[in-house]
Amino acid sequence: MSQLVKIGTRGSKLALWQAYHVEELLQKAGLRTEIVIIDTKGDQILDVSIAKIGSKGVFTQELEDQLLDGRIDIAVHSAKDMQSNLPEGFEIIAFTEREKENDVLVSHNKEVSLKQDIVLGTSSTRRISTLKHFYPHVKTVEVRGNLQTRIRKMEEGLCDALLLAYAGVHRMEYDHMIVEELDLNEFTPAVGQGSVAIEAAQKLDPDVKAMITSACDHPETSMRLRAERAYLRVLEGGCSIPVFALADLDGKRLSLTGGIVSLDGKERISIVIEGNAEEPERLGRDLADQVFAAGGKIILDQIKTTLNK
Repeated sequence: MSQLVKIGTRGSKLALWQAYHVEELLQKAGLRTEIVIIDTKGDQILDVSIAKIGSKGVFTQELEDQLLDGRIDIAVHSAKDMQSNLPEGFEIIAFTEREKENDVLVSHNKEVSLKQDIVLGTSSTRRISTLKHFYPHVKTVEVRGNLQTRIRKMEEGLCDALLLAYAGVHRMEYDHMIVEELDLNEFTPAVGQGSVAIEAAQKLDPDVKAMITSACDHPETSMRLRAERAYLRVLEGGCSIPVFALADLDGKRLSLTGGIVSLDGKERISIVIEGNAEEPERLGRDLADQVFAAGGKIILDQIKTTLNK
């Protein structure tokens, strides 16, 4: 009898897409699977911004509780939702192959553009701060909930367009509503955007862990995300801190772009460094040092002071 792997996931359509994607990879490797749907705090509280709920573990806490007591073997998350420092006893054992990383403008109106005086729906501090920096005339409105809920709110007149990750829009088959793919140099994505992370308790049977990693982990994506997450770890950036990073792999060379934007958008630091692909964590830490030295530490301290008021 082959190994049974219980997959924990949130219940939104996008979260389920991710869980079924991981399930397919595991089944191809000959493993049996069962999907377990779990409600999280981030799913339950939709009338308050992520920054106000508290950014640590908003979408992961309840899944981790079940990993710890063995009700599930793995938890499947959007890699960008994973905090930079996991609680003791947990680890990420795989990153799936990354989708296109861009942010996109989504609307029924194909004429919508960032050059216009429009109202954009987003709940991301990174996107809001980036808009304030490059497109200060654009107004934003808080919009939370799953993708279908956000689109409904837009249709009801809350905003002219939504600012979202391409990966989620594409996976939910809303490509026809993409008005524009945004420039990665301006809208450098959140750490991990486009990949699915598989989390496990460290006590998970090593043989089972090895089988899951072998079936699901995409080595190039994993290398890139290890660099990005090492950068995020130094900045202690949760969902409420407007930091960004994107790694690219070219043979044995890894390039990493990353930075931070002030909440008012007036200051934005973005730095690119290169290094050995065999040492992605070191590259992430080196980038963080350079961003701090360029004034990023002052911006980060100001952000934390503002958010803690």
